[in-house]
Amino acid sequence: MNIAEVVLATLTGVLAGAVFALVDVPIPAPPALAGVMGIFGIYLGFKLVEYLQLVGAVADAIPL
Repeated sequence: MNIAEVVLATLTGVLAGAVFALVDVPIPAPPALAGVMGIFGIYLGFKLVEYLQLVGAVADAIPL
């Protein structure tokens, strides 16, 4: 993981959030911690499958 990418992504998110607040538009993100944790869970599950090298295992098992 590149720390510069993380910092730039965070700064971009802060800037986007500020713009949404300045124009009085609701943010396109979950407004509660549970929603944010759900998104984090999706990311964590994706990374877990990648780590276990199971990427595409289900898709490969389906005969087309």
